[in-house]
Amino acid sequence: MPPGTPAPPWRIAGLPGQKAPMTRFDIVALEGHHVFRVEAAASYGNLVFDMRRWRAGPGTLLRWRWRLERGLDASDLGTKRGDDTPLKVCALFDMPIDGLGLAERTSLRLARTVSGEHLPSASLCYVWDRLLPMGTTLANIYSARVRYVVVGSGEPRPGQWFSVERPLSADFMRAFGHETNSLPPLLALAVGADADNTGGHSQGFIGDVMLQP
Repeated sequence: MPPGTPAPPWRIAGLPGQKAPMTRFDIVALEGHHVFRVEAAASYGNLVFDMRRWRAGPGTLLRWRWRLERGLDASDLGTKRGDDTPLKVCALFDMPIDGLGLAERTSLRLARTVSGEHLPSASLCYVWDRLLPMGTTLANIYSARVRYVVVGSGEPRPGQWFSVERPLSADFMRAFGHETNSLPPLLALAVGADADNTGGHSQGFIGDVMLQP
């Protein structure tokens, strides 16, 4: 699509009852290609592409490229006040909730009611983090329904693109395999950034997001 505001089927989504500003998403022409510019300023938000319960196979690959121009100096995914990331690519799954604890089931059902959306019960987010080493997998400190995999590490590298390729099924089972023995349908893919906890300001670019069965 042309430069400017992302058009359908992409849509911007935030948190249920979100009070923070929305992360800004634009399509820009950069080095002869159209890519997403993702800018967080004390904000939260995701740019979502609905997949309508798409079934990924065991060998499905998720690919993209990204570059980080400006990071978040105070981010720390191990703390609530540092739980921000300057770039992320997420796969949102519709995992059955029957095997979850009562508190998690109740919380998810309430969030679905408040938002009016069938929110994912399992989100796998590939993130760029300044502190954690590549390959680290950990749960979001606010919700175990979100698991992070660090695939970009360290300080920003302005002007430098990095290509990422991930085995979606294997990564999901590594993160959620203690809760299920199969890969659930994919509700959506999302790109995003958030700086609502740190109050920071980040900017990066994401391009060529692709699923390869």
